[in-house]
Amino acid sequence: MLGYPSMPERIKRQVLAIAPMPPEKSAYALARYSRSADSIVESLAWVRTHDSSKFLESFYFQYGHASIADLGHIVMCFEGISELAAAEVEDEQLWDGQAKSSRYQDFGKSGFVTPPEFSAKDAATYEAAGQALLAAYREVHDASFGYLSEQLPRPEEMKPDAYQRNITARAFDVARYLLFWGVPTNVGQVTSIRTLEKQIQRLKSSPYAEMQAIGDEIAAACAAEPGCKWDLDRPAEPMAPTLAKYCAADEHLRASREDLRVWAAQNLGSFGESTGEPVDLMKPSDTVADIVATLLYPVCNWRFRALYDWAGGVSAAVRAEVIDTAVRSRTRRDDLLREFRGNLYCYDMVMDIGAYRDFHRHRRCQQYRQAYTGALGYDVPDAVTASGMEETYRAAMDSALATVRTLPAPGSDYLLPFGARSRFLFKMDFAEAEYIARVRSGVKGHFSYRKVAWEMKCAMERLEPELGRLLDATPPWIEDPLKR
Repeated sequence: MLGYPSMPERIKRQVLAIAPMPPEKSAYALARYSRSADSIVESLAWVRTHDSSKFLESFYFQYGHASIADLGHIVMCFEGISELAAAEVEDEQLWDGQAKSSRYQDFGKSGFVTPPEFSAKDAATYEAAGQALLAAYREVHDASFGYLSEQLPRPEEMKPDAYQRNITARAFDVARYLLFWGVPTNVGQVTSIRTLEKQIQRLKSSPYAEMQAIGDEIAAACAAEPGCKWDLDRPAEPMAPTLAKYCAADEHLRASREDLRVWAAQNLGSFGESTGEPVDLMKPSDTVADIVATLLYPVCNWRFRALYDWAGGVSAAVRAEVIDTAVRSRTRRDDLLREFRGNLYCYDMVMDIGAYRDFHRHRRCQQYRQAYTGALGYDVPDAVTASGMEETYRAAMDSALATVRTLPAPGSDYLLPFGARSRFLFKMDFAEAEYIARVRSGVKGHFSYRKVAWEMKCAMERLEPELGRLLDATPPWIEDPLKR
């Protein structure tokens, strides 16, 4: 009779919460935990008495175990950065955070960030235009508040302070069209160190001097004692002195962007300034044409549909030329650009920049933008016209956009008002399309992005009638202005 080995001892199941520790120590502990038979208690005891930098130098940098940096998460705050920088900071798919809200705070007294690349003369021109926009912002807010108070009297069941907050927030929704990329904001984020590394590399490769400086400052903050401590009685050690110290600029991203821009200028030319449909939905069937069109979209002013049709009609040699241009600068350490990622549905959308700031927060999709130029005009909120402020509003917007055209790029982007329209490409699966249409069309949302979300639903119904019926979006004409 065959013998069987004795049964092992019964496994003791535990679920243990680990107290907060420096992210790099956490990464070290969990990495060691996966590489030894020790319990987490024993691994933590080991980490307390050993230098994490030696382990990380060996397993992370020498052997390329990048997943170790996913095990340490860090809370980082950015204060006094421009709205433009905030959008760039948040441009990570694996990102969690919050930014200062234009709905609940008065941005009219906050001043603005002057692009560091400006000369003294350009800075003076920019600052005068910025002051004019903020002055109009305050006028429009006050007029909108008065108009909305008349149109929306306080319900008896609503407390006066709640009513005041709601009317003020709605007035800020109207006035925010006159804010611009240069106004300052604060951003708080929670990311893995691996995402933070990619963020640093991407920011350092930015054409904007402010973003380059922020990239350097993130790395410096990781290596320094925390600027804000929870336990004031205990000494604090740097959060990630080893993992984030080798973050150079992403030269492949910078080079490929420039190479594609030059190729597009030489081979495509300008498509013209017509906006077309505000929301144009496609479901590409040609993968290569999709990738080529997506690579070229951010470096030209063509609509995505036109690019896709063009890419589908040219020879394989031309398509290969575009792809080779994009990967020419790639090294073995570089990932493929995000443009190579496939998604089922492509929404090419023209919207105001304020609406884009809200749509940009949706992470389960690939997002691309064309250059900020102001060439597609601007939106005028209905409440601006109804409150008698259209002339003031248009004068401020026209003057700002005229000044934008006189300032050197890329600093000129800082003066672009939130009401200015631009073109953006969002690629997503059906579940994300359903989520965005449902959430962003709700009556609590800003009226600008509510319209875009509703158009997303309508476009899906035209393209995929059997699926479009599942998008439970709220029409923009259904309103509850006092609901927040």
